[in-house]
Amino acid sequence: MAPFDQAFSAGFDRLAAWSDLLDTINVFPVADGDTGRNLVVSLAPLKEFRMASDTDRLTDQLLRAARGNSGNIATQFFSEFIKTPVTPIAKALRQGTRAAHQAVRTPQDGTMLTVFDTLAAALADCTLTYDITDVPALLDGLQATVQSSRDILPRLRSAGVVDAGALGMYLFFEGFFYALIDRVEDCRPPAHLFPDSLQISHTFREQDNQGYCVDTVLRAQPDMDAVIQNLTTKAESVVAITRGDIVKLHFHTTDRETMRRTLEATGTLVSWSEDDLAHQVQTFQQRPRQTRVHIATDGAASLTRADQQRYGFTLLDSYITTDSGSQPESRVDAQDLYQRMRAGERVTTSQASVFERHQHYLRLLETYPETLYLCVGSAFTGNYETAAEWQTRHDPRSRLQILDTGAASGRLAVMVLAAARLAGRGADMDTVKALALQSLTACREYIFIDRLKYLAAGGRLSRPSALMGDLLRVKPVISPLPTGAEKIGSVKNRPDQLRFALRQLASDLAEALTPLILLEYSDNHEWVAGEVADRLHQAFPAAEIILQPLSLTTGAHTGPGTWAVAVHPDPAGRLARPSAGLAQASSENPPVYMERNTG
Repeated sequence: MAPFDQAFSAGFDRLAAWSDLLDTINVFPVADGDTGRNLVVSLAPLKEFRMASDTDRLTDQLLRAARGNSGNIATQFFSEFIKTPVTPIAKALRQGTRAAHQAVRTPQDGTMLTVFDTLAAALADCTLTYDITDVPALLDGLQATVQSSRDILPRLRSAGVVDAGALGMYLFFEGFFYALIDRVEDCRPPAHLFPDSLQISHTFREQDNQGYCVDTVLRAQPDMDAVIQNLTTKAESVVAITRGDIVKLHFHTTDRETMRRTLEATGTLVSWSEDDLAHQVQTFQQRPRQTRVHIATDGAASLTRADQQRYGFTLLDSYITTDSGSQPESRVDAQDLYQRMRAGERVTTSQASVFERHQHYLRLLETYPETLYLCVGSAFTGNYETAAEWQTRHDPRSRLQILDTGAASGRLAVMVLAAARLAGRGADMDTVKALALQSLTACREYIFIDRLKYLAAGGRLSRPSALMGDLLRVKPVISPLPTGAEKIGSVKNRPDQLRFALRQLASDLAEALTPLILLEYSDNHEWVAGEVADRLHQAFPAAEIILQPLSLTTGAHTGPGTWAVAVHPDPAGRLARPSAGLAQASSENPPVYMERNTG
């Protein structure tokens, strides 16, 4: 019997690996495509669960991480369920189910709440902490509950899909319970379980949704119950969680300003975040169509979830760990991370578990006809070896093609963008792979580090060397190559960095007609988007210049003040295409993707 910490980790890993699927079927309560994202962000603290851990601290982490309708409900359940190692599982399930129901002002059957109900009922007579005797039968019951959601909720019936939140909980519990009995290899692909319920009907249309999805935390006054009750009459999808004098609220509203003033009048606003529902729904409706060749890559590339939505590729996350816990790289607030680093907080990175990575590969095989996985260089991680070993055992038809790019950060990003664009035009595997192979030798990247002390904090440089370098104002220039990150020069200040970049790019692009230049920033967006972008435009007027946040796998080691530039001299693979600047619009390069400081 595996310990509970392994079970919680396996449950989260399975959920994380299939979270993109949850986003594609998310139509309840609103078709905004964020259930997978919200569940992963909200439940990430469970990945660090330990049997001897402080459950009060973990409960607090869950409360602070909770995001969205599904995430806030799920964290209420798991705040009680994490007590399982010291509490009989039947009791922990009853308490978790009750807490989840109490948090929702207008609970609905056919959602994750019904999955919790089914699980609690199935194990109601389980008196021992570890007494789970028939996991397959238990999971069959949960599967039937998820399948029934399609018939219970009219929106799901119209869309022809099961509830995304309910499916997310099924995936978690399948990983969790199979891990308890050391049989995680028995986890089944969702398409085998729900074969006709994982693709939205072409006849389904989402109505226009105006307003905002709000998550806020208050330090409340004594009359907060009345405020929450009043909120229920003025907002939708209300979830309210009270712990001591802290109140966590989630709701949808068309009048966020009035709601904010009302809440500020009743307590101290600790945090407030909002998503534009109209924008989310529009983005969800404009998902790229499936192509002949799907592109996958690692989170170590300087690419975002917005890029994934726009171009239709897959990002396989690594993890960033701070004092607040661990989160998938692409879900981390970059500016918060750099502020923490400037304040002296230690930040570390780690790879996803082997089980999570295996689940990602399985999802790619189950979802796409062919996938080209442009893997971060094997000098940086073991991802290539892990994928190649799995592919040998599970993919006899080689539908998952794996390429060790020898790259990371922006260099990997320009390779991926070039391949994804070509795949989006309908190219076959041979054509896309040929461009990717050409990219291996054609692409370059220059990373400009501001302070050496962050490299020392991560163990990549001795502290005395870092101190001496910072005193002498040495700013190294490094490049991610197949052999690893190599120092290729050093400069004294920002003007020297910019001159170095211009000189190198002039050499790299001497024969390029329509190159792609990727500018990457850390916490220095204004300078990079302004002076640096303007100088590059003047020097390379035919280039397409894209502004992107630096990969946090890189930023967590190089620190605040870092910036970088990556280049692909021939992103179209010698195919004719119009020259593109920062503001050029086309179906291939949407204007929202590009930024330029014109002031």
